[in-house]
Amino acid sequence: MIAFLLRRLGAGIILVFAVSTLTFFLTALAGSDPARRILGNNASADQVAAKNAELGLDQPTMVRYVDWLTSALHGDLGTSWANNQPVTTLLTQALPVSLSIVTAAVVLTALVSIALGVVAAIRGGWLDKVLQAISVIAFAVPNFLVGIVLAVVFAVQLQMFPALGYVNFADDPGGWLASITLPSVALAIGAIGTVATQTRGSMIDVLQKDFIRTLRSRGIPARSVLLKHALRNAAPASLTVLSLQFIALLGGAVIIEKVFALTGIGGRAAGAAGQGDVPVVLGVVVVMVVLVVIVNLMVDIALGFLNPKVRAS
Repeated sequence: MIAFLLRRLGAGIILVFAVSTLTFFLTALAGSDPARRILGNNASADQVAAKNAELGLDQPTMVRYVDWLTSALHGDLGTSWANNQPVTTLLTQALPVSLSIVTAAVVLTALVSIALGVVAAIRGGWLDKVLQAISVIAFAVPNFLVGIVLAVVFAVQLQMFPALGYVNFADDPGGWLASITLPSVALAIGAIGTVATQTRGSMIDVLQKDFIRTLRSRGIPARSVLLKHALRNAAPASLTVLSLQFIALLGGAVIIEKVFALTGIGGRAAGAAGQGDVPVVLGVVVVMVVLVVIVNLMVDIALGFLNPKVRAS
């Protein structure tokens, strides 16, 4: 198991290095003029040159890359060109917002989609068709439209949840839960359709296996066969799809954060890209890739426990 984890961790470290390096050089070769963008079109050539020197843009690209990489390895992702704040501070403030709504959406997706998938696989018939139709519709409807509808109905009309803003968990756990409920549900709706469909298909395949018929013939209770054996064997495929959905939800959170006026990692990334704030863009990329690596590592660990063959692959 240790060797299995070390292989996955090593692959994750290589991925973080490769993606961050590629992003750095792509931003360096973009041909934009950050100093001119910051100072405005009325700035003189001398002012632009001085700003480039201040930002370190007068140095060769490789020198700047080595400096950035060395600082990043020590936990320093640089300083924002737009507001002169440390990038780590900006991301530390934004990350809890995005992680809260995405994690809640993933948990909600897992619970609802597994229940729907298992019921559809067992019952079949008209119920299976209805659940499949609901899954397709949920996947097809844009999450920002779902978010707007939820905000209008549950926040504006019924006033059950706040329409805008985010409350820190440490300040008010109840307020925190209320502030992330609607964004999380809006994110989860589309993911539920995908994971439920995958769970249904996996459960149908497993329930047709010979070992399931053998267990039933031995008089083992149906609930035990379903939950202890069938669901466990169907779980790896669903877990894989769920991990992919986590990555998709991180991207989808950008729009949802705009709908509910949340300052998350997606909003930071969009704002930094529009301002040409390269240090923040690089910081967001590094953080996002690290999150993806961590989630994939957790999924690999879960798959390793569910299926010992995975540890040897």
